Amino acid sequence: MTNAQPNSNSQNPKKYDLAERTTRFSKDMIDFLRKIPENSITKPLISQLVRSGTSIGANYCEADEANSKKDFINKVCISKKEAKETKYWLALIAHTSPNFKDEARVLWKEAQELNLILATIIRKCKE
Repeated sequence: MTNAQPNSNSQNPKKYDLAERTTRFSKDMIDFLRKIPENSITKPLISQLVRSGTSIGANYCEADEANSKKDFINKVCISKKEAKETKYWLALIAHTSPNFKDEARVLWKEAQELNLILATIIRKCKE
């Protein structure tokens, strides 16, 4: 889904492709998690983050191909829940791997932005 948003600095609309953005987030998440040293504490957190972090985009792509408005809203809701869960796991990774706290914070902020975007989509679809 491509959303045209007016750019405050010019008259040209700036296009945002949420499918591309969620794919970029998934790739960034994978690249980040490859750097985290695995031990008995981080291993399950890494596994959870791979699942939730990549599921945001996967569910959004499914929503983009939904058969009905209800199906679309359901898939976007799942994507939003995964974004929220990803924030939780990122906070735990930042706590268990303090050397990676800054990178985790950047990903946390992007997960938060995705969460807000998805919430807006859901709200507008229900109006």
